[in-house]
Amino acid sequence: MDRTAHLTARRAEPSVAYDPAGATPAASPSASSLHVRAARVLEENWTGTSTVPSRGLYPHQWSWDSAFIAIGLRHLSPLRAQTELETLLDAQWGDGRIPHIVFNPSVPLGAYFPSPDFWRSSSAGSAAGAPRTVQTSGIVQPPVHALAAWLVHRADPGLSRARGFLARVYPRLAAWHRYLLHRRDLGGGGLVSVVHPWEQGMDNSPCWDRPLSRVTPAPARSFRRADLAHGSPGDRPTDLDYGRYVRLAAEYRDGGYGDGDGAFAVEDPAFNALLIASEHALAEIARELGAAGSARHARAERLTAVLVDRLWDPAARMFLCRDVRGGELVPERSVSGLIPLLLPALPRDLAAALVRTACGPHFGLGGTTRLVPSYDLLGEAFDPHRYWRGPAWFNTAWLLERGLRRHGEDGRAAALRKAFLRTADTSGFAEYVDPYTGEACGATGFGWTAALTLDLLHDRPGWDRHAVKAL
Repeated sequence: MDRTAHLTARRAEPSVAYDPAGATPAASPSASSLHVRAARVLEENWTGTSTVPSRGLYPHQWSWDSAFIAIGLRHLSPLRAQTELETLLDAQWGDGRIPHIVFNPSVPLGAYFPSPDFWRSSSAGSAAGAPRTVQTSGIVQPPVHALAAWLVHRADPGLSRARGFLARVYPRLAAWHRYLLHRRDLGGGGLVSVVHPWEQGMDNSPCWDRPLSRVTPAPARSFRRADLAHGSPGDRPTDLDYGRYVRLAAEYRDGGYGDGDGAFAVEDPAFNALLIASEHALAEIARELGAAGSARHARAERLTAVLVDRLWDPAARMFLCRDVRGGELVPERSVSGLIPLLLPALPRDLAAALVRTACGPHFGLGGTTRLVPSYDLLGEAFDPHRYWRGPAWFNTAWLLERGLRRHGEDGRAAALRKAFLRTADTSGFAEYVDPYTGEACGATGFGWTAALTLDLLHDRPGWDRHAVKAL
């Protein structure tokens, strides 16, 4: 059976869990129903080769969305999870970057902005090796991909080996990490910088306000926002902020997508923590392929030390962003600063401090909030509904649940898992929610919410303590 026929056959299969390692959904009827509905979301968002985050608001393939979606898809179809990542990697640029959007040519240009004709990847990105056969954006998103690839392999090692999955994705993932570590160390201290707020994934965070203040916004008449047709304008970024996003992206494009010269460069704790976690996973992939992985594990531990040195703030008791152009830490507290709890080599006292911060008045984990908000509850810019300025997101909840387990906080992790599943259920698998009430915001039937629900529904943790040696 060829690949297309095999995919068609898999697509016709009923949406049931599949995990050769033995993980199954919880046995209760409510869990079974939640599993079926989450699987249905992924079926409805599946295009045949990848999964859109949302049919209406996000009709293309997004980079870190696909990584999280593959982690959940592995419980339904390891083949489809592999295909999800392979489709994304097929759009990788020659310099190693994985673009944050891979555009579906069948979607009308007006359905999403910035559209392919804005990015002009094949022409403006030609010097950086942009592909000629597919249109993409020119910026990136957090590097969750090696971690996803390793977990997908673990779901069905026999199928993975038979298809040569890891052997094919490993050099691409290694090139991706090489690009980030070599081309994006804009601060010179060893950490990766993002050059646009969209790259970090938490697009509208107050952490960007100070660095963005140096950017002259593009005129409002120069672009048309498609996002406002799919949600309340009060929940979305302001026109002023959006104008700055457009200006930054246009200048990056007009510079041939070269790194290092833009007005915006920020070292973000979550972006770098996810790179470190994926470096550990890449070490395990190398070992599976018969190569030594110890050097990558050592690099990940060195990067952890650099992360602590450059971004840990003892007074805030958490990690903060560093404005590379301004040369200082940004004093805003966001959920990004809690994500390094994932890391195995994080000093014990820092891990304990992060847990206290997460559970304290700034984030309210296990107390005043259902899920950890994206931004400081006590911050001046806090808004429980506005995009990344307060609402809670399911991917960050999943990452924190994993981090709590990593550092022995099993009780808190179990409570967060329960709150995640309950809120995903009652919100209709929302894109994000009010952190206090769980009220749905943004799109519903959201891809990574459904996928990570499936992952947490399975008996074993989303990555168990033996899946990646150092995680």
